[in-house]
Amino acid sequence: MHKRHNKSLLLYHLVCAIKYRRSILSENVELSLVEVCINNEKRFGIEFLEIGSDENHVHFLLQSVPMLSVKKIDQTIKSITAKELFRLHPEVKQQLWGGQFWSSGYYVNTVGQYANEEVIQKYISNQGDDTKEYKSYHKSQLSLFG
Repeated sequence: MHKRHNKSLLLYHLVCAIKYRRSILSENVELSLVEVCINNEKRFGIEFLEIGSDENHVHFLLQSVPMLSVKKIDQTIKSITAKELFRLHPEVKQQLWGGQFWSSGYYVNTVGQYANEEVIQKYISNQGDDTKEYKSYHKSQLSLFG
């Protein structure tokens, strides 16, 4: 990402679990999730390269600017998506007993000396076992623009 006086390549694999490990990601909810994320990329300085799920977890492969901590990225994504998904899909809120959309924790990994984008994408796509199948529903190219 190019900004006025800096250039960065910070790539994160963020995994967020749905509250109570509920499997509520219908095709419509998945499409709404992608739309909410993509519509807010510029607003929050988070670019989504891939969004996918394996039953009750959502995997985000994303790029961001150095000013945003991983915690802030996680909070931003969870806050915006939960509000919008509850608004767009009231049945989801009912399935979660009127509570929160996301669990409080998360898993994050970064591209570093021992990994690259392809390694992380392969790891993401190999998620799931015989009972869970990973499904990608958004994929974008890595970019170096501001």
